[in-house]
Amino acid sequence: MAVDQGKLDLPKEPGVYLFKRADDRVLYVGKATDLRSRVRSYFAKNPDREMIPRLLQESDKIDFIVTQKPTEALVLERELIRSNQPRYNSLLKDGKSFPFIALTGHEKPRIMFTRNPPKGSKFWGPFPDAGSARLVVKLLRRHFGIRDKTDKPPFGFIESEGDDYQERVRAAGSVLDGDASILIERLQSDMDQASERLDYERAARIRDMIGSVQSAKSENIVSSRFYQDSDAVGFATSGDSGCLVILHAKKGMIRGQTEYQLIHRGDVSDSVSLVLSEHYSNRRPPKSLLVPSPLGDSMGDWLSQRRGGAVEVRVPMRGELAKLRTMADRNAEIHLIRGTRSRSLEKAAADDAARLLGLDTLDHIVCFDMSQTLGKERVGASVVLRKGRPSKEDYRTYRVRSDAQDDLRMMSEAVSRWAKRQEEWPDLLLLDGGETHLSAIESTLDGMGLLGLFPIAALAKREESLHMRGRETILLDRKGRALVHARDEAHRFSNAFHKKRRGKGALADPLEEVDGLGAKKIQALLRHFGGRKGIEHASVKDLRDVPGIGKEMAERIRAHIQRR
Repeated sequence: MAVDQGKLDLPKEPGVYLFKRADDRVLYVGKATDLRSRVRSYFAKNPDREMIPRLLQESDKIDFIVTQKPTEALVLERELIRSNQPRYNSLLKDGKSFPFIALTGHEKPRIMFTRNPPKGSKFWGPFPDAGSARLVVKLLRRHFGIRDKTDKPPFGFIESEGDDYQERVRAAGSVLDGDASILIERLQSDMDQASERLDYERAARIRDMIGSVQSAKSENIVSSRFYQDSDAVGFATSGDSGCLVILHAKKGMIRGQTEYQLIHRGDVSDSVSLVLSEHYSNRRPPKSLLVPSPLGDSMGDWLSQRRGGAVEVRVPMRGELAKLRTMADRNAEIHLIRGTRSRSLEKAAADDAARLLGLDTLDHIVCFDMSQTLGKERVGASVVLRKGRPSKEDYRTYRVRSDAQDDLRMMSEAVSRWAKRQEEWPDLLLLDGGETHLSAIESTLDGMGLLGLFPIAALAKREESLHMRGRETILLDRKGRALVHARDEAHRFSNAFHKKRRGKGALADPLEEVDGLGAKKIQALLRHFGGRKGIEHASVKDLRDVPGIGKEMAERIRAHIQRR
């Protein structure tokens, strides 16, 4: 039912408004200096965005939250978008936030890699390449003896008297400011020594370390007397995919860039504001911000508050600053093409699998896997692939609550709990298992009145055979790689959760005491025999029927069980 404009009663105050469905699911979040006027504009005869008619049709009500100032509405809007992931808002992909390197404000500062720099610290970033930033922290600890959280090896904290430690901290700070020559010289010396010892493998590793330091430090790309303290924002879109690039310029030099991939829906200013409010939430804005379109007074006021002084937000039309902003646009286009190319390969894999199964689409796959040992922990997990890519915010874990001991009943419990909480059905429910798993889950869903609402398949590891009701078994080839990827990801995620649970005090699996018997083979045994009792009663011949279990291993397993 479409939202009724006549029933709206909004105040003429600053705040945030939320378009919602009848079940309170948030479809869109916006900010306003005047809530009443801003929301009324959505009902204009000629809306300025294509998504507005669909938004009005799908919404049943509009809620609002009044704030004291428009700048507070900006911050609240960002938090509500992040927590609700509304369908019609632009969204940062994967909840992306970049890490920083920080030197704390202690008398003897500590160095840390963090997404939330502590108060009183001096910090650098954000760093889009988290791996390079982590390595830089590790190298600074090792080569300059800087404290970490524990002061323990292998990071090489060195106790010292007088000002020696502060000198080392200043040297580490100079590396982070872009002068990495001292650290690189030390690494090059280590590399030369390794080469002289004919230890070429170590020399190659150090060479890669040097590359990481150089990629993490600031790079001087372009010089101009106009670039004193400016950030230039570039923006590019293709369909609902967007990319925003921020070029950082200081003291006449472009020092580097930060890139954000996002889902873009509608208004450029909204998407740019979303990213900038995220980017500058842990970073001091520059004196000048060059943007592709006007952002509004509330954004400018918030930036000035974050800086503690005036920030000039402008759309340059000519001259050196316009060239800088055009360069940012070009960088955004390149990053968007690279990201789209990568995503298109994953989407192509999902489309290949859909054609293989005769389905219209496989843009939404949910896959289940269960993990258990002879100990007490019985757990499972579900993973989600959207357009071939893992959607990790949709991953779920399950601890088995019933007394079920076999794989089939445990998976049935997990699937039923999942089904009760769904608001949308997948294009395919995939199970890690064989025909018995398929039958068990179909029976569970039939009892819930859900059988037939979506396709179900089971993928067995042996020969990668896929089972679906009413079809011949399909032996997957390259065209089924998206399904194999989903199954393997579910297996990895389930095992990781199981390991975590066991690490918190659960009993170890007694079979781990068998020499040469690892987690994968234990899982294979449990799947083959349907649980622990089946293994306990299996003969050597029965055990040898399990993939990966040879004659000697079967005899060791049987002997171990008989000794217990």
